[in-house]
Amino acid sequence: MAHTPVNHPARPIYRAIGGLTGLYLVVFGVLGIITSTGNEILAQDDTQVLGQGTNLGFSLLTVLVGIVVLIGTALGRNIDVAINQWLAYALMVVSLAGLAFIRTDANFFNFSITTVMVVMAAALVLLMVGMYGKVGSDDEAEAFQKARLVL
Repeated sequence: MAHTPVNHPARPIYRAIGGLTGLYLVVFGVLGIITSTGNEILAQDDTQVLGQGTNLGFSLLTVLVGIVVLIGTALGRNIDVAINQWLAYALMVVSLAGLAFIRTDANFFNFSITTVMVVMAAALVLLMVGMYGKVGSDDEAEAFQKARLVL
């Protein structure tokens, strides 16, 4: 994308924020697995972890997403940018679907309002990290600066 900054001066900070977001997702998921062990995978009960409604299925999904974010952060080289952006969009869809089905039998991930807000916040953080973490050559950075000045 031409409007995405290349070699942003704060990209190490954004990369660290992405790693911390992935770490939070893994910790939440592991705690959710521990708390909901013995329940059905998509149980709709009062299981809560860190104030958020969850079940074994959502906890497993959260661990998987967190590990993918951490792997992308460790690899870098714009792989993390693509991973963070795509997972951000996926988490937004999951969050909005959870909000739409929160008081119905279709609430498969046992979402609460707090869960919706935290998942959406994590998605927005990952999207921001993906937007400002792009790395490129000096020529690409110069081309971005020239295009930015034209706009």
